[in-house]
Amino acid sequence: MARSASLRTRDGRFSYEAAGDPRLRPLVFLHGIGGAARAWRGQLETFGDHYHAIAWDMPGYGNSAPLRTASIATLAEALQDFLSAIGASRPVVVGHSIGGMIVQQWLVKHPREATAVVLAQTSPAFGKADGDWQRSFIEARLGPLDRGETMASLAPVLVKELVGEDPDPTGMDIARDCMASVPETSYRASMLALLGFDQRKALADINVPTLVLSGSKDRNAPAPMMAKMATFIPSASYVELDGVGHLANLERPKDFNAALDQFLRAHVTSSKEAIA
Repeated sequence: MARSASLRTRDGRFSYEAAGDPRLRPLVFLHGIGGAARAWRGQLETFGDHYHAIAWDMPGYGNSAPLRTASIATLAEALQDFLSAIGASRPVVVGHSIGGMIVQQWLVKHPREATAVVLAQTSPAFGKADGDWQRSFIEARLGPLDRGETMASLAPVLVKELVGEDPDPTGMDIARDCMASVPETSYRASMLALLGFDQRKALADINVPTLVLSGSKDRNAPAPMMAKMATFIPSASYVELDGVGHLANLERPKDFNAALDQFLRAHVTSSKEAIA
């Protein structure tokens, strides 16, 4: 099993973790709002034997520099900058939650850059602009901070609300630690970046092999919505993990890894063929 290492891009703009031979195909993981690069260590170490497995710290997370203005569009531009900085050519990109939104936005400007993508527990849109659901979602997550809570004090409650049945205890420790460590300013900026996001019309233009992965107990990205999303993507396959909430790779790492491995074996170049 490959060991992951903590790294920085040469310009110091991004921190990230990686495992595996840099000559192999890049497999890039993007975390969610409460995550961090280290949330993917289990995947880096598993897939680093056959890929150059990489997980970024999203701008404002870990040691990655924050953006002046955070939106899904500016985060997608940052993703392209990151891929260029690490020399990741024709990557497979795995985006979880807001990470999946970033991937969708990135594909609009870079439709031929990816070998394949995984949209994990994400959505093609964040409700209706200025709708009641949007307002209540943001208030539920930012309201406690406005009233004096901290990310550290909220982390156990937030993580408990996100997960499904019988989550892996070690994964839950990682989830709580990641959530507690998110700077409040970054958490707020990422939440507000969701507002106005809508890529539903662009789904039909995704022209690379795509895995749409959901959890049956996910309340943030409900499985029926994700199953419908998959029907609009021409080359999509859909997998639903039973009993899983919103943090599949930490709740059920073996099931998540198995679904990803099956997709990669079906659609991505053999690990024996290094990228020139």
